[in-house]
Amino acid sequence: MTNTKGATDATRAVHQKFKDWLPFDDTSDFEDASRGLMATIEGDFVPGADGKPIWDTKAREMFQGDCPETVNPSLWRQAQLNNIHGLFKVTDRIYQVRNYDLANITFIEGDTGWVVVDTGLTADVAAASLKLINEKVGERPVTGVIYTHSHVDHYGGSRGILTDEVLARGVPIVAPDGFLEEAVSENLIAGTTMRRRATYMYGLMLPMGPEGHVDTGLGPGQARGVIGLVAPNDIVKATGETRVIDGVEVYFQFTPDAEAPAEMMFYFPQMKALCTSEVVTHILHNVYTPRGAKVRDSLAWAKFVHELKSLYPETEVVFASHHWPMWGKERVQTYLSLQRDLYKYLHDETLRLANHGRTPIEIADEIRIPDAIARVFHNRDYYGTVSHNVKAIYQLYFGWYDGNPSNLNPHTPVEAGKRYVEFMGGADAVVEKARGSFEAGDYRWVAQVLNHVVFADPSHQGARALLAAALRQMGYQAESGPWRDIYLMGAKEMAEGAPNIEIISMHNLETMRAVPLDLILDEMAVRLNGPKAADLSFTLLLKVGEEARMLEVGRGVLNHGPAGADASADTVVELAREDLNPLWCGKANLEALMSDGSIKTSGKADNLTALFGLLDGFKLFFNIVEP
Repeated sequence: MTNTKGATDATRAVHQKFKDWLPFDDTSDFEDASRGLMATIEGDFVPGADGKPIWDTKAREMFQGDCPETVNPSLWRQAQLNNIHGLFKVTDRIYQVRNYDLANITFIEGDTGWVVVDTGLTADVAAASLKLINEKVGERPVTGVIYTHSHVDHYGGSRGILTDEVLARGVPIVAPDGFLEEAVSENLIAGTTMRRRATYMYGLMLPMGPEGHVDTGLGPGQARGVIGLVAPNDIVKATGETRVIDGVEVYFQFTPDAEAPAEMMFYFPQMKALCTSEVVTHILHNVYTPRGAKVRDSLAWAKFVHELKSLYPETEVVFASHHWPMWGKERVQTYLSLQRDLYKYLHDETLRLANHGRTPIEIADEIRIPDAIARVFHNRDYYGTVSHNVKAIYQLYFGWYDGNPSNLNPHTPVEAGKRYVEFMGGADAVVEKARGSFEAGDYRWVAQVLNHVVFADPSHQGARALLAAALRQMGYQAESGPWRDIYLMGAKEMAEGAPNIEIISMHNLETMRAVPLDLILDEMAVRLNGPKAADLSFTLLLKVGEEARMLEVGRGVLNHGPAGADASADTVVELAREDLNPLWCGKANLEALMSDGSIKTSGKADNLTALFGLLDGFKLFFNIVEP
């Protein structure tokens, strides 16, 4: 009888190798992660608008015990570290609220108020964090915000910090160049696919526990709640720029295309404290993220960290947007050096092997990080992995094609699956052979071969069950939090199918208020159904408040650009931005807005309704592990 639930002997053997090789007797991370703890949020949970917890720390108390056999012991250790939560004093004038969400919120004591570094993922957690520090350290107004980079877990909670009252005071909101464009690109223009894949990467539908979600590696998990965006009003464009925010001096290092397309690190000389954003953290990070995003530049990443070492050599404490700080000049320099060498080795070795003719899959299997770099916990595969980062580096230079003509134009998974299964003697024969591979512990092969069966015949229950069992064991073996969640989500959906539920959309009024008109039109162009619009041809002059844009629809393409004062078009449309936002969020109806005069048209009004009728809606929970 195939063991499909608990850990198999092969999985236990993998775990033992980790126990034997990694220095589990080193407790310095636990000492650092606990240092400076001042208080926790009352009740250890954060309530949402309905009073129900959107973050419940008590539910994570299970991770304080010994590692179960269904979890990689190295990942379990990381989960224990990421479960140390509360308000911490980092150094004089610097505090952090950690592990009530995926990312940290940092508070810098200015002359008169709080300068906040990142606002977390949701407004609910951000507001609770601000309340906690005001209660325990002393109430102060928010006098500035710094966004480290363009990922949503660092700005999504902005409305919990930047209330209308704070915004009315005109506080500085500092961000790296390109921040707004990249934030919108990820979460709106590419948002549906990215969010669907994020349900796998973060295990959003998995129960928390030894057979489900354990930890993301980057942090304990994602809080629920309201996600918004307040646009920055002060942009950093180059290394060497400085600011003084409420008496706090800040020296910036601009680091685009490292961990994010728009990102920066910075130094507080008065406190000799360095914020490394998400470029240097206690993990091997993603050069490519499985949720889907632009591939990052590992060589630039390494060079930025190398530059950082010499920019601020007097650093006495380093902290980041995730994980825990590290103290001491020598320790900081060693930490930076090891992180630098990790990304540099991945880059250089990938290119060396590629220039020997190895393909990305071959390089990922062949490459081995030297022990001096890899046998350090903060360089482990908790979030990114050597395997998928190597493939990303290859992709950055050479694209998806590996040079083999057989891979230039392969069949789709469904058509390939049908042919594979026929060649191998039919679905039942393939499943039977795969069962032998499962018993031998070759789960990668079981998954690879049974994927063909499922895509050829999604109704084959034997193939589905055995494929789910193989994915489950690979999840139990994974050191990477995302890999574990991806495998276990695959197993869950193989057994139950894709869910049909609603989750919080990034198309909400809190976010849309900050999105520039041109980026809304970029998303509109992506939603235009090209084949259906192929024979349509017209121009539309769009006036939104004081802004005017000329839209040209033709040959299945929507182009747009600024419109001059004397511009003319087939159709003229006028509306307020206050009406455009709910329309684009799906909270208002086009016909109703036209009927009540909120949208005014002249010329051929049918062009506007035709355009909106050709915009696709996207279903979030499309199939992944089956056709």
